[in-house]
Amino acid sequence: MTDLARQLDDPRYEAVSSRDARFDGEFYFAVKTTGIYCRPSCPALTPKRTNVRFYPSAAAAQGAGFRACRRCRPDAAPGSAEWNVRADLAGRAMRLIGDGVVDREGVAGLATRLGYSARQVHRRLTEELGAGPVALARAQRAHTARTLLQTTDLPVTGIAFAAGFASVRQFNDTIREVYARTPSELRARPAHRRPGTPGGIPLRLAHRGPFAAPEIFDFLQRRAVDGVEEMLGTPGSRRYRRTLRLPYGTGVAEVHEPGRTHRGDWLDCRLHLTDPRDLSTAVQRVRRLFDLDADPYAVAERLGADPRLRPLVEARPGLRSPGTVDGDELAVRAVLGQQVSVAAAARLAGTLVAAYGKPLPAPDGTLTHLFPDPGTLAGAALTELGMPDSRRNALRTVAAALADGRVRLDAGADREHAEHALLALRGIGPWTAGYIRMRALGDPDVFLPGDAGVRHGLAALGAGPGDAESWRPWRSYALHHLWNAPGHAPDTPKDI
Repeated sequence: MTDLARQLDDPRYEAVSSRDARFDGEFYFAVKTTGIYCRPSCPALTPKRTNVRFYPSAAAAQGAGFRACRRCRPDAAPGSAEWNVRADLAGRAMRLIGDGVVDREGVAGLATRLGYSARQVHRRLTEELGAGPVALARAQRAHTARTLLQTTDLPVTGIAFAAGFASVRQFNDTIREVYARTPSELRARPAHRRPGTPGGIPLRLAHRGPFAAPEIFDFLQRRAVDGVEEMLGTPGSRRYRRTLRLPYGTGVAEVHEPGRTHRGDWLDCRLHLTDPRDLSTAVQRVRRLFDLDADPYAVAERLGADPRLRPLVEARPGLRSPGTVDGDELAVRAVLGQQVSVAAAARLAGTLVAAYGKPLPAPDGTLTHLFPDPGTLAGAALTELGMPDSRRNALRTVAAALADGRVRLDAGADREHAEHALLALRGIGPWTAGYIRMRALGDPDVFLPGDAGVRHGLAALGAGPGDAESWRPWRSYALHHLWNAPGHAPDTPKDI
């Protein structure tokens, strides 16, 4: 086969030719004759294969001298689902970079969190993504800056530092290089500014493929904790709102449920932040909560191959596995929910918030507090909960382990290590550790055979726990299909 024939046979070029949105965020292509890079679904005329170059990340394309396309805005593509599956160094690093660790702590801080040297981290990321941690963080800063320029009235100087740039000059140079426009020119043509809307930063959070909105909004509504979360409106037009504890301040996130007539591949979101430097971190945490970087096509292909599970998969295309905005909070709530119903767990969490939560600077609707931090709970009496001593002791034990770092549940935590550390704590069993691993650490391949809803769902399918092995690496999604199966009562003990 000639070199040209091999190029034309490249499946990535086939995806570009067919404008296949399934691959948005999985790779990027650049056109050497125009100096522009795009996402695979870009609506522009397909370039000749000989003029196309492929890159594993937006940062790699930018590093090669290409600027972002103005039509498809490749920097806003959903993230690669690969980083959800992978638990290796590169996967953990990408999650931490997305959470803003490089901007706050530098490459040295990133390396320390990962347990590797800065040189090893740089080498691995360069090998796999074509760019090191500094370049990857720079690409994220550029996207954050563009969002702020086009959706807020913040002064340009304020945006530079809010986006994480060290100087206005660095900010100006980066924007010109990435977008081929000055910051003022970007602001002059605000593609997504929505005049007349209330305060906050309006965003469109992109996702890949179908999105089963009713199910994830139902899931969050059943578990909403008073003071920290609220669900407004009726099914089909709901707004989920919650408080956020962020590195520089606090925030409130509001996400709108897309209705039946919604045809876009995004969720409308509005962020109210006390410090705009928290924008990129807040966005990534909301994305994790709604599982927006999932690959529903890959999930459906694997789970749908099982004829027993296929009807459930076909009934709910794009079903997500919800994550969390705060791993420590999720762990505490999981312990609160042991052996009780969903509603009871939410009530207990609300009692905990009222007694130990940190008040917001000012209430926002019914949102009044941040969820209590582990350090506060580790030394608390917890008598308000009316729980047996054994359960209060388990809660304090988990809180103490989170507070002193024996258990880490941040974006870059090692999943295996975290689960083993949880299981070593008195009062934490396999179900609780697995549930925390699935939601707090975003693991797409967790199965909970001890869950009452799972046992019911497997029995209804005529399947057993051993059959779940064929559902790897997407068993977490299989869990949610079983929990959403006809006849399953969602408010049962251990289904929290």
